[in-house]
Amino acid sequence: MAYGEQPRNAGSRGVSDAREPQGATGDATDAQESDAARRRRRAQFLRELHEAKQLRDRVQPRRARAARMRQQMRMRTFRW
Repeated sequence: MAYGEQPRNAGSRGVSDAREPQGATGDATDAQESDAARRRRRAQFLRELHEAKQLRDRVQPRRARAARMRQQMRMRTFRW
């Protein structure tokens, strides 16, 4: 698996299995499950993104400090 690539798991992508029956009531539950699966994937992605940013800040402290200074300057010059 390449660096940064998400593992490919059919169950987490909301892809239905061929053995599952498809019906009118199944469509509504599939939509809810896929929505819940999408939220889980999004939460996992955001956790990994936050972790990667923290790691980058630890590895490159000078660049992280410069980014903090730029952000502070933007916030000081921002007008409500």
